[in-house]
Amino acid sequence: MPFKQLYSKLLSYFGFRDWWPGDSKLEICIGAILTQQTSWSNVERAIEKIKSNGYMNLERLAYLDISSLENLVRSTGFYKTKARYLQGFCKYVLEHYKSLDNLLSKPYEELRKELLGISGIGRETADSIILYASEQLSFVVDAYTKRVLKRVYGIEENDYEYIKALFESLIDKDLDLYKDFHAQIVELCKNICKSDPICSICPISSYCLYNRSELNTKKIKESH
Repeated sequence: MPFKQLYSKLLSYFGFRDWWPGDSKLEICIGAILTQQTSWSNVERAIEKIKSNGYMNLERLAYLDISSLENLVRSTGFYKTKARYLQGFCKYVLEHYKSLDNLLSKPYEELRKELLGISGIGRETADSIILYASEQLSFVVDAYTKRVLKRVYGIEENDYEYIKALFESLIDKDLDLYKDFHAQIVELCKNICKSDPICSICPISSYCLYNRSELNTKKIKESH
């Protein structure tokens, strides 16, 4: 099944996802940093605390007492580390660019290289910031993307750059498509293609190599 068909099937099933949520570029960047190794619901609680306490501001976050920032992001797990990463990011932007817009307006290659040089920002986080906050084409790869490749296509590949290049070579260069395709994969794996998948309700089960192998295994067992 071509990637275009995969996206079409998921879009028909889940509808347009309008992802990534955030009222500002800063909020999107904060979400991208905090969502590492935790669920989005935990990130939402942290973002709401940051907002309700009046700290959704680059300068305020950069110079907030670290213990106070840790308390604000406690719901996301690894909160001490994430507080340092978040504050470090804010300070870096202020010290080198004065504003977030100045950083995010850099060309793709320069921006990605610079983001990857900031402590706590790996490739998935960098690409999330580039795609959703800077709104430049950069396909986001996460554990869910790897799961879909393995189960649907039988591609057992862990190299981030390889998977990113694969998707970017096989789908149209369209910002909304990049955003929504990533969101569709997340939706599929959160709700259906879990660690223990619910293949019976999956919109792509008839195309999935994993599902076919499971059905074949079941038939063999039943025939004995």
